[in-house]
Amino acid sequence: MDELLRWRPEFPILANTVYLISHSLGAMPRRTRDCLMEYAETWESRGIRAWEEGWWQMPVTVGSLVGKIIGAGPGEVVMHQNASVCQSLVHSCFNWTGKRNKLVTESLNFPSNLYLFEGLERIGARVVAVDSLDGLTAPLDGMLAAIDEETQLVSVSHVLFRSSAIQDLRAIVERAHEVGAKVMADLYQSAGTVPVDVRDLGLDFATGGSVKWLCGGPGAGYLYVRRDLWPEMRPAATGWAAHKNPFAFDRGPMEYAEDAMRFTNGTPNVPAMYAAKPGYEIIGEVGVANIRRKSIRQTELLIGLADEAGLRVNCPREAATRGGTVTLDAPEGKAVTAELARREILVDYRPGAGIRIAPHFYSADEELELAIREIRKIVDAG
Repeated sequence: MDELLRWRPEFPILANTVYLISHSLGAMPRRTRDCLMEYAETWESRGIRAWEEGWWQMPVTVGSLVGKIIGAGPGEVVMHQNASVCQSLVHSCFNWTGKRNKLVTESLNFPSNLYLFEGLERIGARVVAVDSLDGLTAPLDGMLAAIDEETQLVSVSHVLFRSSAIQDLRAIVERAHEVGAKVMADLYQSAGTVPVDVRDLGLDFATGGSVKWLCGGPGAGYLYVRRDLWPEMRPAATGWAAHKNPFAFDRGPMEYAEDAMRFTNGTPNVPAMYAAKPGYEIIGEVGVANIRRKSIRQTELLIGLADEAGLRVNCPREAATRGGTVTLDAPEGKAVTAELARREILVDYRPGAGIRIAPHFYSADEELELAIREIRKIVDAG
C-alpha cells in the first residue's frame, strides 16, 4: 500500500487530471489558496505596517523553509523572483577581467543559464561549455578536465532538464576547490525529489525555483551562499534591501548587510512567497527521502512499461543516475503530448529529448499505466 497517496486530497487538480508534469509545474496545494487569502487580508488590514510585521524578513524566513529541504542552515537561503536573478547576483560578485576568468558549465545546462553565461563574455569571461557525447548526459571526465587554475566559477545543473541525468556534484566540487574555483549548482530539477545537502557537498552557491517539485508556484526563486563566503561576496547586482541599514536611505558607498540579506536586491516579491510556503512545508512533512524512494520505484515502473510498449527511453536506466523524470521518444511526440492533454493527461515535450513524464509523491501507479497505454494508442492511430 502506497502511504504517500494519502496526500492526494491536498492537491485539487488530481481529482480530475492525471498530473505527470511536476518537473515543469508542481500541482498546487489546497492550502495555497488560504495563504494567498492571508496575504490579501494582511495587506488589507495592516497596510504599510505589514512590512515591519513580517513582510520585510520573508526572503530569509521563507528561504529557511527551502534551506531545510536542501541541507542549508537557518538564515542561509534568500528568496528572489527567479533563478536567473540568483545566478546574475552571484556572477556580479566576481571580476571577470583577470587571468582567472573562466566559467565552466555543461552544454546541456538550461538555456536561461547559458544565455547569462554568454552575457558574461561581454565583460571578459571565458565560457567553456563541455559537450555531451550522447545528447542526454554530461561526461564527468570532460567536466573535471575543463576545470583548471584559470577557472573562477563552475556552474552546473544537478539534474539535467532534458534527460533527468544526475551529475556528480561531489566530484565536481572537489576538483573545483582543488584549483581554487567556486561551484554553483542549479537545483531546479532535483530539490524536492532528489536528496541534496549543500553543506555536506561543500557547494559555494546553489539556486533553484519553486515551480517544479517543490509545488511552490512561479515567482519564488532561492539562493544559497556558503556562510563563510559572505564577507567576501559583494554583489554588484544589488539593491536597497541588501543594505546594512536600508531605511537610512544612505546614498553610499554601499554597506552590505552582515546576514544573508546582503544577497537580496530590491523590494521582495511578497505574494509569491506566500504562495510558495505551503509547498515547502508539505515537502518537508513528506520528506525528500520518502519521495525519492517512491520516485525510484515509479520511474523504474515507467521504464518497464515503456519497454513493453516499444517506446525508446531517453533517460538513464540506472536509478542512482536518474532524477524524477522519465523521457520517452515517440513519433510526433509534440502532437502526442497535445493529444494527451486533451484527454486530461498532462506531460510535456522537449525537442531533442522527447515526452517527459514526471510522477511525484502524489501520483498513483495506475496513472502511469494509463499514460503509457494512451501514448501507445495515439501513436498506433497515427
